[in-house]
Formats: sequence, C-alpha cells, structure tokens
Amino acid sequence: MPRCLSHPDPAATAFTLNIAVAGRRGQPRRITLRSAKGGKRAVFLPLKITPRLPDVESRLLQDGYGYIVIRSFSDQAVVDAFDAALLRFREAPGLIIDVRQNGGGDTAVARPIMGRFIAKEKPYARMRRRDGDHLSQLWTEIVDPRGPFTYTAPVVVITTRWSASMAEGFPMGMRGIGRASIVGTPMMRLGAGVFPLHLDRTGIQLQYSAEPVYDVHDRARSLLEPDVLVSPTDDALAAGIRTLDMKRKASS
Repeated sequence: MPRCLSHPDPAATAFTLNIAVAGRRGQPRRITLRSAKGGKRAVFLPLKITPRLPDVESRLLQDGYGYIVIRSFSDQAVVDAFDAALLRFREAPGLIIDVRQNGGGDTAVARPIMGRFIAKEKPYARMRRRDGDHLSQLWTEIVDPRGPFTYTAPVVVITTRWSASMAEGFPMGMRGIGRASIVGTPMMRLGAGVFPLHLDRTGIQLQYSAEPVYDVHDRARSLLEPDVLVSPTDDALAAGIRTLDMKRKASS
C-alpha cells in the first residue's frame, strides 16, 4: 500500500490488489499457489514479448466506415501516417479512431490530428499549473484547423483502461471540439501533465503531477467517462459501429 496516505483511499486499495494479483505491466510474474492441504507451489509466468506494431494502422470496415488505430502520440511521423489514412477515408460515412493500446505522447502530435476535423479554431482543454501549495489560474488550449480538407462525417474514439495520458486527452479533446463520441471503458485516469525532477542529494529521478488537465467544461480529465460505456468483455469495435449507425440515422 502507499505509505503517504492520510486516510483510506478505495482507489489505492484497488491498485494494490491489482498489483498483488496481476503484477506489473512489462514485467514477469511469480505466483505462489497454496493447496487446501497446505502445500505450496511456485509458478513463474515469463514476460510475453509481442512484436512491435506500427504506430498507425488503418483499414476499411465492411459497412464502409474507416478504421484507424493510433498506438502512440510520441512521434511526429504519426501525423503524416494519420493524414495518409484520412485521405483514404475522405468519403467514408463515418470514422472510428482506436486508442485502446496507446500509452500517450505529446500534445504537439495529437493536436494536429484533431485539427483535421474542424474548420475554425476551437478550445479542446483547459489547464492549471502547480505553484507551491496552490494552482495557477486556468488557461485554455486551442486547436487550429489543418489540412487540405476537413473531415465532417461522424467520428467515434474507442478507449480502454490502457489508454493513458495524451490517449486520454485526445478523446477528451475530440469530444470538446464537438467532433467525436467516446466509446469504451474509462481510461487510465491520469489527470495531469508531468514534469521531471532530480533530487540532487539522493540522486533520485522522479516525475510529479505538474499541470492538471480539464475538459472545456472545467471537469478534471481524471474523471473522464465514455459517452457509451462498454464492458471490458464486450466488443468495443462493434459498439463503435453501432454508435456511428445511430449518429448517421439521427442526422438523416
């Protein structure tokens, strides 16, 4: 359990239990099994190495919708790859953007992608900065329109518990500019931009929550909920397709 809690926190308890049972992502696990008769057996679960997949992949779904997977916002090449995919789906009646396995990245990568869906400047988030024991005044983050054309058909962004940081800010921003519905599970609930810090006496490197992020209605990003909540055991892509179908019917 965390050592610095001043009072019980259900979220901290849930985190601790998950670590105890499932281990940490990207690390092997060792589990000790105890039988009803008191016997013990250690089971080692090695780390499964999966092949590295492209940061951006796309395909046309059977119903004519475009489908673009974005696995990272950490490389400027993602913007070019997204633009190429969007050009392919320019006439598609709807678009699904999948950030389910996206660990985040840079606002400078996500913001130009959002700019492909608007024809004029729009706010997509609000922020504060930690200053000692208080927070600064709110300021507004803006998206500028970009590209040779604006995609205007309905859009859905699919999320999961592994969508983190900018992969939470992107769906929040797409909803904030009025251009997408969020379909999936709640995300990782990382509610702030982080800054690095070096403790010179101990040599410890750390990050701290430096800039809390809010949506355009001043609600904390850590509290962000999907528009269409999908159980982790259900098909989120199918739910996204149904959402696009309903959007098309509503606009016809």
